Amino acid sequence: MSAWFDKIYETFIETGYYNLMIEGLYNTIKITLGALVIGVLLGTLIAVTKYFSEDVPVLKPLAKVLDIYVTAIRGIPVVVLLLVFYYVIMTSSEGVVVGVITFGINSSAYMAELIRSGINAVDPGQMEAGRSLGMSKAQAMAKIVLPQAVKYILPAIGNEFVALLKETSVAGYVAVVDLTRAGNLVRNNTFDAINPLFTIAITYLIMTVGLTRILAAVERRLAKSDKG
Repeated sequence: MSAWFDKIYETFIETGYYNLMIEGLYNTIKITLGALVIGVLLGTLIAVTKYFSEDVPVLKPLAKVLDIYVTAIRGIPVVVLLLVFYYVIMTSSEGVVVGVITFGINSSAYMAELIRSGINAVDPGQMEAGRSLGMSKAQAMAKIVLPQAVKYILPAIGNEFVALLKETSVAGYVAVVDLTRAGNLVRNNTFDAINPLFTIAITYLIMTVGLTRILAAVERRLAKSDKG
């Protein structure tokens, strides 16, 4: 055991590479949270637009375009999408910015379908009730339908959040020092293959388990509020 701790000290502390691991963790969290915000906002916009297009003929062509967008983004591997954005579309941008936008766009395609399913799960009478109170469709959607839809799809959104966190491990393909790339750099420079990889795995495990428990607590709280 003492030899193992000595090896960890030699790999991370003595060399100062613990700073690199911290930087990688910071970039991973930054990319994940930024991409989640983009994914939720853009996904909601897509879902709501497609919902309104059923009753607004002028929006139907846009809905068709959005269908193609969702199909294309979901059909392209995220690594390929990341490389396209970095080397073709956003050639002058930093890797972290490219990562946030790319993972956000990728997530938006999945979020759009999740949110749309949540909206469809809400009783149509809720929209009618809002309209009867003098609200516009947009107001009824924002104040009545979407809040109820979130309760239906929160577990799925939580799963997408966890998946997004793990997907960011490929950000190193575009020169981003994320957690995985940081670990690989430490491994290559110290010739210690076990401890950096073990550290990466444990860190991701802690974050995913932590997120899962937080989301479970939020779900229980929402369930209690419904009963109350």
